[in-house]
Amino acid sequence: MTRHFLSVVLAAVFTSVPAMALAEWQAVEEVRPYSISGKTGAELYESIGARGPEAGAGRAIAHTTFKLTWTRKYEPQGNACVIVTNRPKLIITYTLPKPSGELPAAAKSSWEAFISGVQAHERVHGETIKEMVKEIEATSIGLTVADDPDCKKIRIELTRRLGEISQRQRQRGRDFDKIEMGDGGNIQQLILKLVNGP
Repeated sequence: MTRHFLSVVLAAVFTSVPAMALAEWQAVEEVRPYSISGKTGAELYESIGARGPEAGAGRAIAHTTFKLTWTRKYEPQGNACVIVTNRPKLIITYTLPKPSGELPAAAKSSWEAFISGVQAHERVHGETIKEMVKEIEATSIGLTVADDPDCKKIRIELTRRLGEISQRQRQRGRDFDKIEMGDGGNIQQLILKLVNGP
């Protein structure tokens, strides 16, 4: 029911910072609610089905997207090229359902249990994205390519490495969703409790 989108933008920006060290950075995490309606768990879930973010042929309950850009400095050193600065800017956006009106007490309790579980699920995707960025940072800083005084080959090598890291992160997300949304999985249980509750 949830879907994990990857929207990566990689930008190399030349700066004058000479230090070759891992940057101190923090991900910006945003919640983007979409409005649903209903007074019972079943009505709320039906509204999610009608208004949730598009996911293939249907709709998702929630999803996590991110935008990743980099400030990079490539520095020729002799006949080689080295990445001496590699600072990420990461924005993670969680799209989650939010009831538009006040809920009856019993339905409110069911809803809070449901949305808490959905948020926890999406935060796991957020953590894997942050781990991916840290891996890219660690792999990139100090990367050296010989016989590359114009710093062209290094970009090709960096793109290859980033592709591998990104693919691993996507696979982790798919594997996690498969468990969470499979028969008897956490998301399925959350849905059943919401729909069958008050």
